[in-house]
Amino acid sequence: MEDKQRVSEQNFLYPLYPYHGVLNDKTLLFNANLQEFSQKVGFISSLHTGGKLSSEEAYTRIECLWKELESTNRIIMSQEGFYPNA
Repeated sequence: MEDKQRVSEQNFLYPLYPYHGVLNDKTLLFNANLQEFSQKVGFISSLHTGGKLSSEEAYTRIECLWKELESTNRIIMSQEGFYPNA
């Protein structure tokens, strides 16, 4: 029973949505990175709304996450075959 509760908890905290694009390793990696970014931004926004983070701290954390996302996706897109029709 604990396993079912733990899985349910994981699905609630970290929901995964199916990918609807062209399936290859690079696009799936891009999608996973984007989903992780959006989840973390959601958590930061909730902490800010709840008064646990100041506006400046929330902005700084989101800015760092954005730069990280840009960096990893720049690497992914620079690899051959990112755009399947190109």
